[in-house]
Amino acid sequence: MTRCKALVCALFLLASVLAPAARAEWPVTVTDAAGRQVTVPHQPRAVLLGAGINLVALALIDSDPVSLLAGWADDTRQYDPGLYAAFLAKFPRLAEVPVVGGGTDESFSLEKALTVGADLAIFGAWQAETEQGRLILDRLTAAGVPAVVVDFNHRPLANTASGMRLLGRVLGREDPANAFADFYEARLDRIRRRMAAHPEPGPTVLMHAYPQPDDCCWAIGETGLGELVSLVGGRNIAADRFPDAGGGVLSLEYVIGRDPQVYIATGLPQAANAPGLAVGPGVPAEVARRSLATVLAAPGLSGLAAAREGRGHGLWNFFNAVPLNIVAVEAVARWLRPEIFGDLDPGATLAEINSRFAAMPFEGALWVSLDPAADGSR
Repeated sequence: MTRCKALVCALFLLASVLAPAARAEWPVTVTDAAGRQVTVPHQPRAVLLGAGINLVALALIDSDPVSLLAGWADDTRQYDPGLYAAFLAKFPRLAEVPVVGGGTDESFSLEKALTVGADLAIFGAWQAETEQGRLILDRLTAAGVPAVVVDFNHRPLANTASGMRLLGRVLGREDPANAFADFYEARLDRIRRRMAAHPEPGPTVLMHAYPQPDDCCWAIGETGLGELVSLVGGRNIAADRFPDAGGGVLSLEYVIGRDPQVYIATGLPQAANAPGLAVGPGVPAEVARRSLATVLAAPGLSGLAAAREGRGHGLWNFFNAVPLNIVAVEAVARWLRPEIFGDLDPGATLAEINSRFAAMPFEGALWVSLDPAADGSR
């Protein structure tokens, strides 16, 4: 046998040995964020998103996330038109993806979902917490569509990195998912290490969701985005009132009585001249800052220490549902404890995410302060 033929035979034998091992990676069995064991029989090619906002997570581990979709909920189009427009401009096929609901259990059409030919469904943790949501998961599974739950909203600091690793496992995108998770954990560990050296309590904080001129105040509690406050020693004035729930209503009298030193509003892109905080993808920084100033000029809020001292800030509310929340973590750390975290730059972190991971850049005023110097670079 010639040397050349021997080499060809050796390569053929090597390929025949390795091929079964590659195929043996499927089926994959994982434990999802709801504690459910889910088996995915083969690499998915047709994904159903029970919450459209999870397209952001897919966009961090796949260069063409829309090509994976068999169907999705259109909550992103409804509630964040700036983000939807950015996805649509980059991936025009998104307009043709069948819609199966609006991102809530009540709006989800199981009948429509079973017609799109999905071989994997992905849901948010908030959807799996209701009786209707669990019923949907069970029925999809019974119909042969494996369904996994990821948690980027309830316990984001504990579950975001593991949620990305889970998505990488079930989608066959382990390398990019693990790379993003490693990036996330390194950023978070840096903050935790510094906090270990500074156990002293930080300022009192009100985290106010969707502020409106005549409606005060739906406050975020201990979980969700509230975790970002406690991470850096902030004293959330709603935490003891809503320790397990996402939040609830505080009276204006209660807020004034606690007189928080830092105010953080959350919001979404708004129609022109609409009341409330306009912040998020596609929103110019000057528009977001102007809307924040208007919010803090409202009766009651204008007299708070946070307003008087210029410590008013705003966050894109969908940070509570996407792995990009590490950017919000750094922004909040910088706002609450500038003496410890003044060198953190959430703008640089977002730029690195956009350049290293994102299928398209995430742009716009995703966070904003009354004082531009408090925000770092953009």
